[in-house]
Amino acid sequence: MIDASHRQLSIRRQCTLLGLNRATWYYEPVPESAANLALMRLLDEQYLRTPFFGSRRLTIWLQRKGHAVNRKRVQRLLRLMSLEAIYAKPKTTQRGKGHKVYPYLLRGVPITRPDQVWSADITYVPLHGGFLYLMAILDWYSRYVVSWRLSNSLDGDFCVDALEEALAWGRPEIFNTDQGVQFTSQAFVGRLKSAQVAISMDGRGRAFDNIFVERLWRTVKYENIYLHDYADGLECQAGLKAFFEFYDRERFHQALDYHTPWEVYRPGRKKLGTRPVMIKG
Repeated sequence: MIDASHRQLSIRRQCTLLGLNRATWYYEPVPESAANLALMRLLDEQYLRTPFFGSRRLTIWLQRKGHAVNRKRVQRLLRLMSLEAIYAKPKTTQRGKGHKVYPYLLRGVPITRPDQVWSADITYVPLHGGFLYLMAILDWYSRYVVSWRLSNSLDGDFCVDALEEALAWGRPEIFNTDQGVQFTSQAFVGRLKSAQVAISMDGRGRAFDNIFVERLWRTVKYENIYLHDYADGLECQAGLKAFFEFYDRERFHQALDYHTPWEVYRPGRKKLGTRPVMIKG
């Protein structure tokens, strides 16, 4: 049996020892009661609309919709989903003990070219009978999704896997994340250092320092996840693979003068005749 809490053996190593494909473990949804899954779906949708709502307001909102819930239950579900109003998220932003936190490098910096800044984040994905976590790496200038991974655990292996794939494709000047244990881990930070990438981390209470990935999550959920209502992890994997290919190569972006991310990101591309993106702080 695979144990995500095992301190000596990583998920990668446990799967190898058991002769299992690691993806078959990652795509197995986290189980939860049907009632709680329904509430989590509602909370996730409302969070996208009102990310400034805390557990108190979300509890009142659910109660007004006829759900008999108390604040303690809502707080538990939000923690499980790694959501908290505007501020840093409890699980994906909780620092690992002894891990260095790097300064935020992008305040007031104009984003003028591909591979200048990449960023990564993790979000909750609802499924029938459970849920998964989705991690993506995004190029800020072009909005191109360089790599992504699904997991049923917040274990950092799937984040490192996505980073390895991304760095095999290209190399950013700056890589920005929140202060989550997955991104402050020695494996993740060490890989960025070995690639000579400058590391930037959001300030606490500043979830929108990573605004482009937050916008990506809204698009992915409204245009794919909520529409398809995936039955299981393998179906979700296949569906998201198709969607990210569409998003990168076919979906036009108003902010990109109605080009696709790939048209802006691809090697040999012409620079857009638009004003540079400026990150305010």
